[in-house]
Amino acid sequence: MSACLPAGATESAHTERAHPPHSPPPGRSRRFRVAGADLSAAVAVFLIALPLSLGIALATGAPLQAGLVAAAVGGLVAGRLGGSPLQVSGPAAGLTVVTADLIHQYGWRTTCAVTVLAGLAQLGLACLRVARAALAVSPAIVHGMLAGIGVTIAVAQAHIVLGGEPQSSVPDNLRALPAQLARLDPAALAVSVLTLAVLLLWPRMPGRAGHLLRRMPAALVAVAGATAVAAAAGLVLPVVDLPSWHSHALAGLPDGPVLGLVAAVLTTTLVCSVQSLLGATAVDKLAAARPGAPSPVRSDLDRELLGQGAANVVSGTLGGLPVAGVAVRSTANVHAGAISRNATIIHGVLVVAAALVLVPLLELIPLAALAALVMAVGLRMVSLHHIRTVTRHREVLVYAVTALGVISLGVLEGVALGIAVAVGVALHRLTRTRITHEEESGVHHVHVRGQLTFLAVPRLSRALHLVPQGTDAVVSLNGSFMDHAAYETLQDWQNTHTARGGTVEITGRRSGVRIAEPGALSTEPAHDGEPGTTGDCRCRPWTAWRNHQCERPSPAPDTGDRPDTTRMSADAHRPADPGTPARGHAPGGRQLVRGLSTFQRRTAPLVRGELARLAREGQQPSQLFLTCADSRVVTSMITSSGPGDLFVVRNVGNLVPPPGAERGDDSVAAAIEYAVDVLAVRSITVCGHSGCGAMQALLGSRPGSPAVTPLGRWLRHGGPSLERLRDPGTPAPRLAGRAPADDVEQLCLTNVVQQLEHLRAHESVARALEKGTLELHGVYFHVGEAQAYLLAEQEEERVFDRVREVDLAV
Repeated sequence: MSACLPAGATESAHTERAHPPHSPPPGRSRRFRVAGADLSAAVAVFLIALPLSLGIALATGAPLQAGLVAAAVGGLVAGRLGGSPLQVSGPAAGLTVVTADLIHQYGWRTTCAVTVLAGLAQLGLACLRVARAALAVSPAIVHGMLAGIGVTIAVAQAHIVLGGEPQSSVPDNLRALPAQLARLDPAALAVSVLTLAVLLLWPRMPGRAGHLLRRMPAALVAVAGATAVAAAAGLVLPVVDLPSWHSHALAGLPDGPVLGLVAAVLTTTLVCSVQSLLGATAVDKLAAARPGAPSPVRSDLDRELLGQGAANVVSGTLGGLPVAGVAVRSTANVHAGAISRNATIIHGVLVVAAALVLVPLLELIPLAALAALVMAVGLRMVSLHHIRTVTRHREVLVYAVTALGVISLGVLEGVALGIAVAVGVALHRLTRTRITHEEESGVHHVHVRGQLTFLAVPRLSRALHLVPQGTDAVVSLNGSFMDHAAYETLQDWQNTHTARGGTVEITGRRSGVRIAEPGALSTEPAHDGEPGTTGDCRCRPWTAWRNHQCERPSPAPDTGDRPDTTRMSADAHRPADPGTPARGHAPGGRQLVRGLSTFQRRTAPLVRGELARLAREGQQPSQLFLTCADSRVVTSMITSSGPGDLFVVRNVGNLVPPPGAERGDDSVAAAIEYAVDVLAVRSITVCGHSGCGAMQALLGSRPGSPAVTPLGRWLRHGGPSLERLRDPGTPAPRLAGRAPADDVEQLCLTNVVQQLEHLRAHESVARALEKGTLELHGVYFHVGEAQAYLLAEQEEERVFDRVREVDLAV
C-alpha cells in the first residue's frame, strides 16, 4: 500500500512533524502518548458513534453489527492512514440510500464485495493524485444530493417510528404511509416521540446545570433514556438483535449483472469520496476557527482518499458498511478539543470494546428509538442554510433537480441530473451577454456586460456598426473573458474605424484599466505631445507601479498607407547610459505632471464616487498600519485595501518610540492616540520589510556613539531592538520555520516584535487591549519574494508564518 502513497503524503507527514498539534516533534521518543484532550474527545465521539452506527445499519437493512464494524474500521484504519487528522470516519448517513439499494438488489455479501471494490477504486484514484478533482463538483449538487438522501432516510424511518416496516423507495413509502398511520403501534410511537423530544430539547437546556449536562451527547442521552423508559414500562417492542460474531457474514464474490455491479461500485466510490473530501475541507475550517487554535495543518486530500480506500477494503472484507467521513462525529471531535489523530484512533478502539463487551446492553435498545435518531439525522441533512446559500448564488434549480432526482430515481441518477442542469446553467450564464449602444456628447459608447464568446459575435457586430464612420467611440468591456472569434471581430472593426478617421478607446470598466490582452486593443490618442497609445504600447496595468512611461515608437516608413499597429521598441526597458535621461521617463516635474494627468484621465473617474462618499462621511478606517518609509512597501497593495481602509503611519525603520522616550518625537504617539481613541481602529499592524536600510544602519552603529544628526537621533529608538537581538536569553524570531538568512533579516524580525511591545506601553493601546476592542499584529514583508509573513505565537516561540491565498480562502 505504501508503494502508491501520493507525493503529498510525504509532504503532509513532514508538515505534521513540524506542527506539534498533530504529532510529536522530531527528536523525541516515538513512544505512543495520548494527550488528555484527545482522550476526552475520543470518549465524546464514541458516545455519539455507537447509537448512530446501529441506527444507520438499521436504516440500510444490513446486519446491525455491520455498523459497529464500519465505525471501528473508520476509526482505526482511516484515522491512522488518512490525511485529515481530525476527521472521523465511519458509516455515514449519506451512504444509507446507496447501501440499502445494493442490499435490496444483490444481497448483503455482494454489497460487502462492492464496498471492497469501491475501496480499491479509491486507492487507485489516490495513486493518481486526483483527489482535488472531486472538489470541482458544484456545492449545489452535493447539498442537493445530501438533501435528497436525507428525505429518503426520513420517509423510510417514519414507518419504523410508527411501528411498521419501510418500503424499498420513497414513492412506495409515501403511498404506504396512510395505511401505516391507520395501524400505528402506540408503544413504538411513544418511544420515538420521547427520543425526538430529547434530541430537540437536550442542547437547549438552560442554566449552569444545563451547561454541564449538555456535555453528554444528545444522541446517547436520547437513546439511553428511551431504552430505560421502555424497560421500566415493560413495553414490548422490537429491539436490537446482535447475533454471535461467529455467524457474522463476511464479503463474498460479486454476484449479479456486470453493468449493474460496475454502476454500484462507481456510485459508492463517488459518494464516499466526495463526502469524505468535502468533509476534510470543512474540518480544516472548523479547526482553524477554534479559539486559540495554533496554525492548523491542512488536510492532504490524496492521502485522505488513500485512507478512506483502505478503510473500505477492510470494512467490506470484514462484513462492514461502506466508510466515509462523517460530519456529525468530525464536528464533535473538533469541538471536544481533539489535537491529533489519536482521538479518532482511540474512538475506534472504544467501538471495538463496546462491540465485544456491551452486547447485553445494546440488545435492550428499541429499534423505534434508533429509527427516530436516524430520522432526525436525515431531516437535518435538509439544511436551510444550504438552501439560502444556493438561492443567493442563483443555483437553487441545480439543488432542487438533484434532490428530487435522488428522491425519485436514485443517488447516481440524481447526481447525473444535477450535473447536467449545472452545465446548462453555466452555459446559459456564459451566453447571457448584454450589448448596448448609446451616444453621449458626440461620443458613441458600446457597453458589453458579460462574457464575449462566438455566440455573442452577431450582437457585438450589430452594435459596432451603429457607430458612424469617423466618430469617437468607447467600447467598455465589463467581463472577464473574450474568445478568439470576439477578439478578431473587435480588432477588425477597430482597424477599419481608425483607418477612416475615427478614434477607438477600449476599456475594462470592472478593472479600471484598458484591456491589455490581446495587446493591440489598447488605444488612446496622444495628449499634449506625449506618446499616444494607439497601438504603440503594450503596457500591463501594473507597469505604472514601476514608474514606467511608454515611449513613442520609431516612426514607420511612409508607404502611402496607414501603418499597421506598431509596438514599443525592443530596447525600451534597457538601462540608460550614465548621465543620460532614461528613455520613456520624463525628467523631474515632467514625470510628475504626466502621472497626475494619467490619474485624472484614467483613475479619477473610477474612484470619484468612492472618494466623494468618504469626503461626506469622513474617514472610518479599521486598521492602523505602521510601516517603513521605504518606497517598495506598497501598503494598499499587500493588504488588498482601498481608499479609507487604512490609517497609515510611515517612518524610517517602522519604529514606535515608547511613551516619554524623548521630546520632539510625538508624531507617532499622536497618530496612535488619534487612531485608537478617535477613529476607534480595531487593529494595529507593525510591518517590517527585508533589506531595511534603518536596520542596516543600526547594526553598523557603535554603542555609545553620540547621535548628532536627525537620522541618528531617530534611530536611537531602535536601540531596544538591537539589545533584544544581542540578548542570548531572548529566543530569536523565526521565519516560516527557518532561521533568518542574515543578521539584517534577524534584526528586522526582532524589531517588529520589539515595536509591538512598545505599542502595548502606550496608554490608549493598553486600555483598548484590556477592553478587547483592539488587536495587535506583526507583519514582515519580503520584498524580493513578494511574500507577506504574519507573526504567530507558537509554544513560546515567535514565528513569522507565510500568508497564502489558499489558506485565507478557507
